Amino acid sequence: MKRLIVILSLFAAPLWAVQPDEVLDDPALESRARELSKELRCLVCRNESIDESNADLARDLRLLLRERLVAGDSDTQAIDYIVDRYGEYVLLKPTTSGANWLLWLAGPLMLLTAAGMGWAFVRNRSTATTSAEEALSTDEQERLRRILGE
Repeated sequence: MKRLIVILSLFAAPLWAVQPDEVLDDPALESRARELSKELRCLVCRNESIDESNADLARDLRLLLRERLVAGDSDTQAIDYIVDRYGEYVLLKPTTSGANWLLWLAGPLMLLTAAGMGWAFVRNRSTATTSAEEALSTDEQERLRRILGE
């Protein structure tokens, strides 16, 4: 029985990040806050949402998000307010606009560049082998045949 409780508590661990004093009285607002906080990155934990993080900064961001929602901000306005304050890095899913296009395209461009370089290397190598054999004089070719035992 104890094992079952331990296993179930491990699955519920992310739920413990939001403290009881953070929870809003209005269930609809709380639901919106929980969904939005899953989209925001904890700046301390890096790849963890503020909804899952126990860091003090994540708590501050959760409280700030809830304050904005209680103040009447829409989801977009609340997220924009936090992004304006902390930068776009706070988004777990960065936007695909502006300078981020370069980052989004860098991976495929590097893959295509590497594939082109590999193709050029293989192509040049196959032509280089035949030109090196042709560069041997008749005496060198005869000596090579004797070494190889032909």
